[in-house]
This record gives sequence, C-alpha cells and structure tokens, in this order.
Amino acid sequence: MRKVIISLAPVQAGTGEDAERLAEDEEKSVQLGAAMCHLHCRKPDGSLTPDISYMVTCFEEIRKRTDVVIQASTGGVSEMNIRERCNPLDYEKVETASLNGGTTNLGESIYINSFDDIRYCADAVYKRGILPETEVFDIGMIHNMELVRGELPFADPMLFNLVFGHKGGMQPTPEMLTAFRSFVPQDALWGVTHFGRDNWTFLAMAIAMGAAVVRVGFEDSAYLSEGNYAQYNWQIVEKLVELIRAMGLEPASPAEARRILNLKER
Repeated sequence: MRKVIISLAPVQAGTGEDAERLAEDEEKSVQLGAAMCHLHCRKPDGSLTPDISYMVTCFEEIRKRTDVVIQASTGGVSEMNIRERCNPLDYEKVETASLNGGTTNLGESIYINSFDDIRYCADAVYKRGILPETEVFDIGMIHNMELVRGELPFADPMLFNLVFGHKGGMQPTPEMLTAFRSFVPQDALWGVTHFGRDNWTFLAMAIAMGAAVVRVGFEDSAYLSEGNYAQYNWQIVEKLVELIRAMGLEPASPAEARRILNLKER
C-alpha cells in the first residue's frame, strides 16, 4: 500500500511557542500519523534568529517523546545572510532541511535566494549528509535546481516541495498543480504545501497525483472546515489522516518516511 509522508510545520510565523507545549502537540501528531517536523530557527518570541539554541531546545523536547524525522528550515524572510540561515544545519540531529530554489515575492516581502545562496546551501547540506527538500515557488525554480544539480552532487532521490498560495506565487488551482508537476524530474519525489489553505480539495488532488509528502500545520494554515480552526496541530494531522485513508492510502510512520526518502542514519 502506498504511504504518504505527513510533514508538520507547527509554528505560525512571528508567534512564540513554548518548547514543552510544542513537543506535546508534536507527540500526539506523530501518534496520529505525522512523520516529519519542520521548524525554523526562532527565538522564544517567534522571531527568526541565527542562534540555534532555542530551535535545538524544541527539537530535543520533541525527540524525548517521539522518533519524528527532524527537518530544519534555512529560509524565512529576514535580514540574515545565507551563512546565518544555514546555522541550523549544525544541529547534529537534523536529517533533512529546506533548500530554497530562487527569489520570489512572499506577500509584500521579497524573499531573496540568489544562485550563490542556492549553491552555498546545497553544498552545506551535502557536506553534512542532510537531505535537501527543495522549496520551489514557481516553475522556473525547478530549472534553477537543474542548473545547480549540474554543478554539485545531489541526493538520490531529489525531493521537491511545491509551494502554493503565497501572494505573488503559484496559486492552488488544478491547472497550476498540473503544470508544476509536469516539470518535476521523473526520478524525483515531490510534495506540496498549501499556504493560507481554506479547503482540503487541493491537498486531495495532490495526493491523487502522487505527492510523496504533504505539509500541514500552523505555519501554513489552521483551517479544519468552514468556520472551524484548529487549536492544536494534531487536529489538522487527524483530519489529513482521515482524508488519506478515505483515498485507500496510509500515512507513513517516521521509520517508513526515512526509507522512502533514503535518509542516512545520523
């Protein structure tokens, strides 16, 4: 039976989160079907920082309770340079990390990822044996990664996260998903993020089209149903698991996710 990896991004941008409460939410999310946890490097008040200490505290609390796959972000709109953004890669338990595929508009902000930034981050993850999840916000970024792939060694399989819903980026429509998916290399794995999600139909379509990873969580949307929003991330995971099982599939466990993604033991 095909397994779908649920990636949980549990912290809304700009909001603080207590490490113990976060770990409790993550623990229940994994019990229900989540396999991966995606965190940015933040201070306790939620602001982005090059100091990895609080991110490490959060992940350590999470790993006390569960064997979830640890994914660190190297992104987010801030004044940090790419070297500072890659500091989370120095945490020895990171198994996979975001690798941003190019510059885009995120709302009213400009999210800058030059080719030099892409090369630096790609080199940093491979030197550490970390699997990059390439975040792509438009089709041209897939071409960007093909260019960089010709210059640097890349993981097998490559993993793309197709991001939809941001103002200034690709929108969550069947036509855009079909076009986007058609440019993903045939030998690569792919998944989706639906930022600002206000329905479940787009994620269902992505799963039906073969998405290996589906990302949900408060970083992207707390939506459960019309007029109903989650108080905890595990409620979103529970709803997604119901959808996956209604389609005759199963959520992957953390161990199964590691096999699917060919993650190195760390």
